[in-house]
Amino acid sequence: MREEILGKMRHFWRDEHGGKKIIPGENMIQPSGKVIDEEDLVALVDSSMDLWLTTGRYAKTFEKDFAKYMDQKFCLLVNSGSSANLLAFAALTSPQWEERQIKPGDEVITVAAGFPTTVNPIIQHGCVPVFVDIELETYEMDLSQMEAALSDKTKAVMIAHTLGNGFDAKVVKEFCDKNNLWLIEDCCDATGTTVHGKMVGTYGDVATVSFYPAHHMTMGEGGAVLMNDPKMKKVVESFRDWGRDCWCPPGKDDTCGKRFNWKLGELPEGFDHKYIYSHIGYNLKVTDMQAALGVSQLKKLPGFVQKRKDNYKYLRSKLEELEDVLLLPKATEGTDPSWFGFPISVRPGGKVSKQELVEFLQDQKIGSRNIFGGNLLRQPLYEGVEKRVIGDLPNTDYVMNNSFWVGIWPGLDEQHLDYIAEKIKEKMK
Repeated sequence: MREEILGKMRHFWRDEHGGKKIIPGENMIQPSGKVIDEEDLVALVDSSMDLWLTTGRYAKTFEKDFAKYMDQKFCLLVNSGSSANLLAFAALTSPQWEERQIKPGDEVITVAAGFPTTVNPIIQHGCVPVFVDIELETYEMDLSQMEAALSDKTKAVMIAHTLGNGFDAKVVKEFCDKNNLWLIEDCCDATGTTVHGKMVGTYGDVATVSFYPAHHMTMGEGGAVLMNDPKMKKVVESFRDWGRDCWCPPGKDDTCGKRFNWKLGELPEGFDHKYIYSHIGYNLKVTDMQAALGVSQLKKLPGFVQKRKDNYKYLRSKLEELEDVLLLPKATEGTDPSWFGFPISVRPGGKVSKQELVEFLQDQKIGSRNIFGGNLLRQPLYEGVEKRVIGDLPNTDYVMNNSFWVGIWPGLDEQHLDYIAEKIKEKMK
């Protein structure tokens, strides 16, 4: 009966969802989106029929396979990329790290041009973000400001690979090692990007990924924390799973073989290990239906990554004649980006502003987005928050006022990119 149902799901997909196309000028060309096929639907339905509604067999498969893809030993699934950032930072506040434990009042170096959930965990744990500027064209951290950002309170660096381009993680890692700092790599926009031949995430002590529909592959909602250190894996897992000390997966008991033989804290000897808590944690697991979609999507991820690279090269070639009025993106030296979007900055002094251009594109059914929060220091959420700022952040302000990005996701092909380029040229000329 299961096979019969799954077969009918394939027919349902073809009848209800197959063959839909984005027609330039008629349908909105969104800046990002998911690419879903009938096998993704089948995986979702197959998982639902198990009626195992929390983390299960699909999650176990995905964690193993995705860790391998990202060249990591361990992957822990969570319910979003933002939760992944929260857990990655929370793990570094564990007393198990002794003198390296991050505590309230410690400083963490980050960038001002980005997405707030890269910064929020720093503040949520009572720490002080230290904001540095970015470089134009790459939109990555200005590495020359790291020394100026360093103080005797600095404990970590937490930054993202912006829009799929990579910051020079090799240089940042060397800086962190020299100064005994943690490195958290936010790879939510950069799955598949390599830096000096190594996958993003492999430089950091801990790394994060998002599976939101806009990202390189999707679970609907979902994210992951990646690491190579077994101790880091155990700490992150504890924070993810209510803060418990036990590491049994859902539905399993006595993995350690001494469930009733522990003596921790001031609890009585033999207190059930499944109910001993070593951290102030959360419950941020995924459902197995999300993981099932991830297992199916992961099979297509290498193709998605290549399509993003191809689309970036094609659109850039179409816009190069406008480099006198537009600042086009470039890859950070030593990186091979899996581009999340195609960033564009309007050069100052021209006849067309960024606002006029994006409004024109919207009228032509071409969607765009800002470079996330622009200058985060000008956002209302950080008013009154303790922070340090290195310099005046001129490039961050420039990006806030003059930059946006358009789509190059795998659901777009050359006809869509030709239309985007044509309309940008029409307005700029």
